[in-house]
Amino acid sequence: MHIKVDDIVEVITGKDRSERAKVLKVIPGTGKVIVEGVNKVFKHVRRSQQNPQGGRLSKEMPLQISNVMLVCQSCGKATRTASKIHEDGSKTRYCKKCGADQHVISPAKN
Repeated sequence: MHIKVDDIVEVITGKDRSERAKVLKVIPGTGKVIVEGVNKVFKHVRRSQQNPQGGRLSKEMPLQISNVMLVCQSCGKATRTASKIHEDGSKTRYCKKCGADQHVISPAKN
């Protein structure tokens, strides 16, 4: 998966288009991500001891991973990413637009 937890992403389709937010959870089995404050729905809850008031709770629902793009930390644009292996054996993600390294995928081999 090209998106990790705590990445800043931009939504590229849907009702929350062009919003930027942090990834809270990645669900690799289904290819979905949960993004903070995006794709919110209301869940109607009955009164109980845990929730004595009852009513409507707002929660984020998963988005398809193809509907978000990673925001580059250096150029600030939504971009595709690729990975490259350095001479020391470490593997990093990098921005396809500006070429800046984003995140170390695996450390250097000894």
